[in-house]
Amino acid sequence: MRSKGFDGMVCSIAGVTAAIGDRWGMLILRDLVCGIRRYEDFRQSSGVTNATLSDRLKHLEANGIIERRRYQVNPERFEYLLTRKGWQIAPLMPVLAEIGDRLGLSGASGPPMAFVNRRTGGEIGWGFFDRTTGEQVSPVDLEIRPGEGADEHVRWRLSHEANRRQALEEILGRAGNAPAGQAAKPGT
Repeated sequence: MRSKGFDGMVCSIAGVTAAIGDRWGMLILRDLVCGIRRYEDFRQSSGVTNATLSDRLKHLEANGIIERRRYQVNPERFEYLLTRKGWQIAPLMPVLAEIGDRLGLSGASGPPMAFVNRRTGGEIGWGFFDRTTGEQVSPVDLEIRPGEGADEHVRWRLSHEANRRQALEEILGRAGNAPAGQAAKPGT
């Protein structure tokens, strides 16, 4: 896998991206979240080549995202499972799916997958929420501040906050629909 790497970059997003690897790593994670565990099933799901799949599985395992478990001795065969660390990345899947559905990027006439609450059957949506009040927060009201681990590059990135807010307000003023980050109600 070709990579310039993110070594030395203080950025949690870069760290997750590096641990996943690339688009094939993301699709393998999608399949794992769906319950796929075996090599041939990954191949069937995505059409990925043997060389690419083998490389990405090794990358995800080396980064602690998945673990390999033998399920057959002769011939030796393995299945792959998300680790605790991997399950912490899993919430990206419904978020990416919802964004893809909103933008019509799946190539299907409707959402290919529905993420629902197993107990209620209600669709699951994503959004920004205030951890103190539980209130949903509009992207316009989102402010990004330096955290405890921020270095000078992070502070420089975040010095562009006014530009981010202005662009978002312009887009929301023109769009007139639900802002990204706020769960749209089914059928809207």
